[in-house]
Parts: sequence; C-alpha cells; structure tokens
Amino acid sequence: MSTHYISVQFCAVEIYCYIKTILMLEDPSFPFSRDLLSAFEQENKWMYDGFSFIESSNYKRKSEDGDKLGNSLKLLKINKAREMEVDFLNLSLSLVVNPSSENAEDAGDQSDTNSLSHSRFLNQSDDTKNAGNQSDTSSLIHQIGEDNSINCIARCSRSDYGSIASLNSSFRSLVEGKELYKLRRQLGIVEHWIFFACSLREWEVFDPIRLRWKHLPKIPSNDCFMHSDKESLAVGTELLVFGKGITSHLIYKYNLLTNSWCIGLEMNTPRCLFGSATLGEKAIVAGGCDFWGNIFSSAELYNSETGTWETLPSMNKARKKCSAVFMDGKFYVVGGLGVENVYPYTCGEVFDLERRTWTVIPDMLPLRNAEPGGTDASAMSEAPPLLTVVNNELYAADYARKEVRKYNKSSNSWATVGSLPERVVSMHGWGLAFRGCGDKLIVLGGPRALEGGYIEVNSWTPSESPQQWTVLGRKRSGGFVYNCAIMGC
Repeated sequence: MSTHYISVQFCAVEIYCYIKTILMLEDPSFPFSRDLLSAFEQENKWMYDGFSFIESSNYKRKSEDGDKLGNSLKLLKINKAREMEVDFLNLSLSLVVNPSSENAEDAGDQSDTNSLSHSRFLNQSDDTKNAGNQSDTSSLIHQIGEDNSINCIARCSRSDYGSIASLNSSFRSLVEGKELYKLRRQLGIVEHWIFFACSLREWEVFDPIRLRWKHLPKIPSNDCFMHSDKESLAVGTELLVFGKGITSHLIYKYNLLTNSWCIGLEMNTPRCLFGSATLGEKAIVAGGCDFWGNIFSSAELYNSETGTWETLPSMNKARKKCSAVFMDGKFYVVGGLGVENVYPYTCGEVFDLERRTWTVIPDMLPLRNAEPGGTDASAMSEAPPLLTVVNNELYAADYARKEVRKYNKSSNSWATVGSLPERVVSMHGWGLAFRGCGDKLIVLGGPRALEGGYIEVNSWTPSESPQQWTVLGRKRSGGFVYNCAIMGC
C-alpha cells in the first residue's frame, strides 16, 4: 500500500457523495432515508474538535440488503476511479452497514442488526462512549484484519480522525490512543498543525491541509499566569505553554488526544525567556532566566512519552531571549542576551545529542539590522531572532528590512532569498510568527488597526522560485501573535 495519506473522511464526505449519487439515480429500492443527506451535509461542515461530536436527533435507517448496498457502492467507486490499491471506503461501509460481522448473518430480519442508527454512525450514545475503554480492535475492518486496519487508519489524514472515531467505540479507542501516533512516526507520516494565541486567554489551531480554524478549550489558569510573558512549544501530541504563577513558574499542557488542558511537570530548573525546539516526541529548552533575572546556561530535555525532564550539559555561555532550532539532528541555540551584554550575542552553540557536547559557532548570527530611527533601547526590547528550519536549512526573518535570509552552513554566512509578506507587521519583531511547517515557511500575523485587525497564515515553499507567498487563511483578530507552535504528528 502507498504510504501517502488515504484521505477517506468516509463519515462526512465520500460516503455522502456516493449515497447522493445513487439517490440521484432515483432507485426506489435504495434503503437509506433521504434525511441522511442532511446529516452528512452537516457532518461535512463539522470540524475536527477533539472528540466533542456533533449532536443531532437520533433516527434509524433500515437496510434490507446490506450486501447489495456494499456491492453497489463498490461498483460505483471502481467505475469512477478505475484504479485503487485498497477499497478502504467499501470495507468501512460494510462495517457500518453490518457492524457486527460475526452475528449479522444469524440475525435474519432483525431490524436492529441491519439498521444504520444515526447514533452509531455519526454520534455515540453515553453508554457507548463509556464503554470505549473496554473495547478491543475486533470491531475494526474485519475483512482485512486488525493490523491492516490500523495501518490504513495510520495513513489517513488526522484531519479525518474525528470522523473515523465517531464510527464506533473501537475506532474511537484507537484514535484516542498514543499507539496510532507511534505507528505514524515509524511510517514517516507527519502532518503539521499551527497552534497560536492572539489573545491572553485563548489558543487556536489552523489546519493547513483542510484550511480550517479551531478554538482550543480555555486554559484553566489564574490571571497572573494569563498576563505573564509566555513561551510555548509543541512536542509529540502535546502543546506546552510556559508562564508565571503568583510565586512560581507554571507549565500548562494541552493533550491533542483528549482535547484538554492540565498542569504539566515543571522543569528541574524553572525558567522563562529560553530558546526551545522539538524533534519528534522530544524537545530541548536552553538558557533563559528565573524570577529574579538570573540568566542560565543550563539546558533540559523533555520527553513527551514519559512527561519527564532530563538535565543536559550546560552551554558555554549563559543567555536569555535566544532562539533555538533542530537542524541535521543537532540542537542549535542562537543569539540572546548575556549577563552584562547591552547588545545580543552574534554567536551560536550547537549540541550533539550523541556526544552530549556543546560547540560554539562564532558570528553565526549577523549584527542586528537597526530599524530607521532605532536606538540602543530598541536593541534591548527587540524579540529573539526569528529563526526556523525547513528541510534542514536554516532561515531567518529580518523584520526591520522585511527580508527572508538563508544560512550557508559551510561558509557560516547569510544570503537574502526573498521578502516577508507585505501586510505582516510587528513591534521590534514581536507580534508575528515565523515558522517551518513541513516543506514550507509560514508567516503568521497581519496588520492592526484601532477597530481591530486580522490574522493571515502566509505560506511559501522556499525550494520553489520565484518567491510567492500564498494566503492559506485569514480571520478577524487582534493581529498580534503572542505565541505560536507547530505540532507535527
């Protein structure tokens, strides 16, 4: 089977299309109610929202001949597509039409066995949801077996996982578990979502595949945390948000699988204003400072599988307000302010995870390009370097000149390769996000006005020329991006 995504979205899109096509043939023997179309149209507009499924009235749709329905859809699909490696849609349909594969043949004319109830197909009853943790994978696609079923679902776009989870408790249990995402990592399947905050109390996520926006649940925190400076990183299936409480640093953790927040385990050396980067299910934070402004050279590794922190060897230089990236499997820290530095560092450091050693890279970052009319005060108030990596190539955004630059590893130099989107503005680099998202550069931000601005998600594939930014999405917002993290899983 191809390792490309099988975009099935069979609950909301494809099944709907095939059923609608058959109904258009005005076949009086077709067993589904026409009311099903409205349910699918509603589901087609439904957005993946953790596992908070849509609610609508329950009703049943009888199928006097489930096998005939499955065969009709299979013929229709093959006639239209003409080539298909695995008819995953039809196999899923046969499961839904006849959910209990072992007992359905003995059920005879029992309408409960052969019916397609709305609560089973799109929604889950309270009893079914509560039984989710007790179910095994025997109710997956029995025609191809458990392992092939899981492999098929692993290759689906995770934008469809909400629809897949709504089929029955076994699918839901699979989608909610970590094992599915471990398999995706082993298969090299990664999809990226953009998590960001444009207000103090609320996080949102943008799906660049389906071009959809979603609000996360609000962080259940106090005002002190909400109004403090915050850092964020996405690692594995978690989003970590770092801030300050009344007397200590706090970490709030969002879990993609449960669509919920909880308080995370604090670092061995709590800090803020640090540099961080993620590699798979692990992340490293380095530098930063404490409540009293003491600047650190220490670093720590976070493992999202265990939820624990491990202290790493310290950097050669203590620094805060630095940036960090993973490139070629190594962790780089660039820029930042030292203990007695008026201007940011131009040097970087690289950490070799295998040798567990740090190496200084002199003059890795160009001198700050002052804004017109800029002062020394602006040098102290500017954001950390806007750096990101795409395909193991390092890029920087120069907010003052609105340029995009690329780093040459062999010569330790930078070259301008393009410009930033015209409508994106910042305050000394604060308020916009510059991130790598798969093979694309993403710039998140927009203009601000007294009556309110909007946020744009701008995308550019740097391997393609000439440069052309594409607006993937736009929405009304304050126009200032406080935090942004890319989750790839």
